[in-house]
Amino acid sequence: MQFLVLGAGLQGSACAYDLLGQPDVERVVLADRVTAALPPYLQPYAEDPRLVRIELDARDDASVREAMGGVDACLNALPYLFNLRMARLAVGAGVHYADLGGNTAMVFEQLELDEAARASGICVIPDCGLAPGLVNVLAAAAIREMDSTERVRIYVGGLPEEPRPPLDYHIVYSIEGMLDYYTTPSWVLRGGRLRQVDALTGVEPVTFPLPIGVLEAFHTGGGLSVLPWTYEGRIPTMEYKTLRYPGHAAIVRAIRDLGLFDIEPVRVGGQEIIPRQVFIACAEPHLKARPDERDFVAARVEVEGRRDDERASIIFELIDHFDTDTGISAMARTTGFSLSITGMFMVSGRIDTVGAMTPDRCVPADDYVAELGKRGVVVRRVTA
Repeated sequence: MQFLVLGAGLQGSACAYDLLGQPDVERVVLADRVTAALPPYLQPYAEDPRLVRIELDARDDASVREAMGGVDACLNALPYLFNLRMARLAVGAGVHYADLGGNTAMVFEQLELDEAARASGICVIPDCGLAPGLVNVLAAAAIREMDSTERVRIYVGGLPEEPRPPLDYHIVYSIEGMLDYYTTPSWVLRGGRLRQVDALTGVEPVTFPLPIGVLEAFHTGGGLSVLPWTYEGRIPTMEYKTLRYPGHAAIVRAIRDLGLFDIEPVRVGGQEIIPRQVFIACAEPHLKARPDERDFVAARVEVEGRRDDERASIIFELIDHFDTDTGISAMARTTGFSLSITGMFMVSGRIDTVGAMTPDRCVPADDYVAELGKRGVVVRRVTA
């Protein structure tokens, strides 16, 4: 199996690391504008002929097409703005494709590639990270077990083990992506119908086993992917919420409501500036994770309904921590490894269909959870 990994950041590097650890993987091409500096956990592969590093501008279609030549699958860990473009190029090159997604409107555009992907005999699977991604696969698997489903609730967060004020948070992926989640309305199901709710609303406490304890959950966009459209009219209630330390939502909502996340320019001293760019420039240095800073990921999927004429619930819970042996963050493990596993499933045929689809429709949940478990990412199931 041969793979092209686009993006040498946190998630892309973790994806490449996981692929290189699999005996069936013959070559991993890691592509980004700069790939000279490998993270410590990839250093042992620096001289491994299976790891090929190339400098690539994702805006250069010809270069991307060339990089896709000779590989079985393209795994895209670039910012989501590139996802539709990379998916189209992969279809043209006839190689399997998966990405981390996160923008539902763009996912719907990618799903329009279904006919072309089928004609090429390949899979195009967006939204293959943690959320969207793993949690959607778990939710769909639980729904299939129910005779009828009444409520689906998904909670996911990546947080520092030792929070730092004022936000008790550090950046574990793109700050631009975080601000999109905090400003984009969230699609939910209410009474079985599609509804939009404002991000940073619906704050509620969610308790995890110690030492995590009580976190707060609130609506953000993107995490459900296309699930609300898939189950519209069939499931009364469905929602996704992000997890943070208590008090986070109120602070961030105040900053947002003051206009500092806006993308429309304002005039300051005779010049036009974009408030969001100023906020990022000021806040990002304070929010970046320090080299010695450890994180954890907490996720819970709750599905309630009826089975065999009785009330039933299925709960999946995941708690993952920074890996002290490799130095890979919990967010990179749960996101990057999810992408690599999906890629290997596509190439090996464990995803036994072709076309454009989200992972909840095609990824075999039991096999997926088992593969994560081999990597120490343990999903615990509770059925009542």
